[in-house]
Amino acid sequence: MRPAATVLDSPLVGLPLAAADRLRARWLRLLGGLARPIVRRRELRVALLFSALIVTGLIGTLVAPLWLLLLGPLVWGVPHVVADLRYLVVRTGYHRRPHLGWLAGGPLLWIACGGDLVWGFVGAGAVALTARAGLARRLVALALLAAGGAGMLALGDVSDVVFAHAHNFLAVAFWWGWRPRGGWAHRVPLALFAAACGFLLTAPAVELARASGGLEWFGGAMGPEYQLWRVAPGVPPELGLRLVLLFCFVQSMHYAVWLHLLPDEDRRRATPPTFRASYEELRRDLGDVGLLVAGLLTVGVAAWAIVDLAQADRGYFRMARFHGHLEIMAGVLMILERRRGST
Repeated sequence: MRPAATVLDSPLVGLPLAAADRLRARWLRLLGGLARPIVRRRELRVALLFSALIVTGLIGTLVAPLWLLLLGPLVWGVPHVVADLRYLVVRTGYHRRPHLGWLAGGPLLWIACGGDLVWGFVGAGAVALTARAGLARRLVALALLAAGGAGMLALGDVSDVVFAHAHNFLAVAFWWGWRPRGGWAHRVPLALFAAACGFLLTAPAVELARASGGLEWFGGAMGPEYQLWRVAPGVPPELGLRLVLLFCFVQSMHYAVWLHLLPDEDRRRATPPTFRASYEELRRDLGDVGLLVAGLLTVGVAAWAIVDLAQADRGYFRMARFHGHLEIMAGVLMILERRRGST
C-alpha cells in the first residue's frame, strides 16, 4: 500500500466529508419539491449558483473589498491553480501529449521565476502550431498570439497589471464555452455579471464602498494606497478605486468558476455526486502525491499568512504568476481543436 493512502483515507478526511453529505441531504429534504429540479437540471442549478455567487461577491466587494483582495488569494489561490491543472491539463488529456509539456513547460517555468510575460505568448504560439487543426487556423492563432505578445512588450512595466485584469475574465469565458448551452438559464448569470462589472466602474459604487467602511478595513498595511499601486498604477485615484473594486469582484468570480462551477459543468452526469465521490474523483485525477502536495501548499500559504500577511500575499502571486498563460495555452488548444471541456 502506498504510504500516502493512510493519510488520505484517515478519519480526518472521511468524517468531514460524511458530515458534509449528511448536511446537504438534510438541506435537500427541507427544500422538498423545490430541490428536485435543482438536482436534476444542471443548467438551472449552475445558473442559480452562479447568480448567488455574483450577488454575494458584489456585496463582499462593496462591504470589505480590501480584505477580500487580501484573503481571497491566500485561501482560494492554491486550490484554484490546482483546478487549472486538473481541468486544463489532466482531464483534457493534454498531459498525455509529451511535446506539449516540453513546449509549454519552459516558458511557464520562466514566467514563474519572474521572466517577462511575453514568453507566455511565445509558448502559446508554439503550442498552437502543434494543435490538431488545419494550417490556416493555426496561423491565425499564431498571428493573434504574436499581437498579444507585442502588446505586452509595448505596455512595459504595467504589463503584469493589465494581464492580471484581463486574465480574471478568462474563467467566465471558459465556463461559458465548457459545454454546449441550451435554453436561457446561462444568460441570467452572464447578464448579472456584466451588470455588476458595469456598476463597479461607476462613482456610486465607490461611494457605497466608502459608506460601508470597506475602504477603511484592511490588514498588513495593505490599504487603499497599496491596492491602487498594485492594481491601478498611474491611474487617477477616483478611477483607480473603481478599478480596484472591479478587480476584487472579478477575481472572486474567477475563483468561484474554477472551484464551484467548472467541477459541476465537467461531469458527465447531470446530477451532483456526494462530497465523498467528488473527493475520490479528485484523488484519481491528481494521484495521492499530487493531492498531498496541493494540501500542503494550501496549508503552507495559510500558515505563512499568519506569520506575515503581506509577504504571503506577494509570495502567492509570485508563485502563481504562470497560471494565466497556462489558461491561454489550454484555451488556444481547445478552440483550435474544437473541443469543449474534458468530456
